[in-house]
Amino acid sequence: MVREIKNDRPSRFEKFLRHLGEARKLQDDILKYGLAAADLYCEDVDGDWLETWGDEENTFLESVVSFLESDDLVAVRVRKQLKDKSLPEIASELEKCLSFGEEEEQIFALKNILAESVTSGSSYRDISDEDDEIDLLDLAEELLEKLAEILGDD
Repeated sequence: MVREIKNDRPSRFEKFLRHLGEARKLQDDILKYGLAAADLYCEDVDGDWLETWGDEENTFLESVVSFLESDDLVAVRVRKQLKDKSLPEIASELEKCLSFGEEEEQIFALKNILAESVTSGSSYRDISDEDDEIDLLDLAEELLEKLAEILGDD
């Protein structure tokens, strides 16, 4: 089964233009208001946000490692598939996969990570085994659902 991926270049271009406009507005506000521009963009400028910077990331990685250590069927299958990697290393790679914008891109990035252990043992892999490909894709989709639960995106 082949999935068709939509050509979303116009929407990606519109998104790029929107972000470019936002960046220009930020730059103009910084030039116009100086340091006071931070009040326009941050709710809690005087808070402890600098001291707690990155805590969410560590919490997410810790949550993923805890998930991978669990007896959840998906976690067990991921550990079995990536048996040569440490759990923190796996969690870090999974986090990188979530940085892709589209769900389909995230699924295929996860599938590629899961497939690395299959391809690392040999320089040539027989791609004709569709069952393995489908199993990896199913596992990647299930894993994405679990990671979304950890993030609280449900």
